[in-house]
Amino acid sequence: MLESDMIYAAQGVWLRFGYNVRMNAPEKIYLDYAATTPVDPRVLQAMLPYFTETFGNPSSVHTFGQQAEAAVEDARQKIAAWLNCQPAEVIFTSCGSESDNLALRGAAFAARQQRGARHILISPVEHHAVSHTAEQLKTLHGFELEYLPVDENGQVHPAALAQRLRPDTAVVSIIYANNEIGTLNPIAELGALCRERGIPFHTDAVQGAAWLPVDVQALQADMLSIGAHKFYGPKGIGALYVRLGTPLVPVQTGGGQESGRRAGTHNVPLIVGMAEAMHLAQTERTQRTAAVLPLRDRLIGQILESIPQVHLTGHPGQRLPNHASFAMRGVDGNALLIALDVAGFACSSGSACKTGSPEPSEVLLATGLPPAWALGSLRLTLGNDSTPQQVEAILAALPEMVQRNRQLKP
Repeated sequence: MLESDMIYAAQGVWLRFGYNVRMNAPEKIYLDYAATTPVDPRVLQAMLPYFTETFGNPSSVHTFGQQAEAAVEDARQKIAAWLNCQPAEVIFTSCGSESDNLALRGAAFAARQQRGARHILISPVEHHAVSHTAEQLKTLHGFELEYLPVDENGQVHPAALAQRLRPDTAVVSIIYANNEIGTLNPIAELGALCRERGIPFHTDAVQGAAWLPVDVQALQADMLSIGAHKFYGPKGIGALYVRLGTPLVPVQTGGGQESGRRAGTHNVPLIVGMAEAMHLAQTERTQRTAAVLPLRDRLIGQILESIPQVHLTGHPGQRLPNHASFAMRGVDGNALLIALDVAGFACSSGSACKTGSPEPSEVLLATGLPPAWALGSLRLTLGNDSTPQQVEAILAALPEMVQRNRQLKP
């Protein structure tokens, strides 16, 4: 579809719901930082020399290669310091999704090979990078997949995990901070249960790494996934922590990069950028949280007060500090997003990977919400550039937009 056609389509939805089309709309307000973040200028500056000056292949033995390899290993040490692990335990990948894939497949295949284990435990509120991988392991590779129960806030309770762990459990994967509803899981308690039984435990920390401590020792994690573009780093680069001694079958084969655990030429500029972005995210975490938390609470409080039949999704307190998410009864969530976009607000219905889907979110259904509510989901996530004025702008616009959406929904 041409860009002009997309504009006309969006205007058509806008008109259908009774709003005036603003051809000269003001600059958009970005409220989708859980989907991605802009690259921090300091991160960009750290990356630039490795595109043109220090451009060698880290696998080459000459000086150019040695310089590039030094940059990769320096980045690995920086990331390992924040993860509180050994540099050798950090595997560079292309993104958080690949890290999730490698953790689940690699651990499952290794457990089946070494001890005949075929049982996989995950929560029903995982990112698709975990849930779809687990489903494929079940349908194509003969593993038994079991979903842990979650409560109405989307949390996994340690008692529920303890009841379902088995001697033949190959791997357990439970998300640290949910991307759709913002709920935090008690990862340290869950991980401790798995470690007591010698079962590999993975957590998807792609959302959490921007706002939470990622000390893998405190979290009791055997594997942990991160992706740089969630914390002001570049897209296309991620990492997987794998505790020494955790069996892992490589999924991507070829050269001997990453100690044979993940083949492929290192993307040196992006690796350098991720290390800088993680350093900034963790050192500035307290200040960043203090800035967004009151804005998040303002969004939640005012939306629940000003719009009828709205439900806060996720845990009211144990949630990401920048994350506000809602379910609205009788609302066409996709139409609302398009209307918001034309009005100048970039928002989401939940996972960026699900936007545009006419089906209700599996995450919301798992928390017990009926489809009539789950189809009207809205996620507003804040970032370093968010301001009180931006928050007040969407709070002023949203009630009428929801009302018109409900009136004109078929």
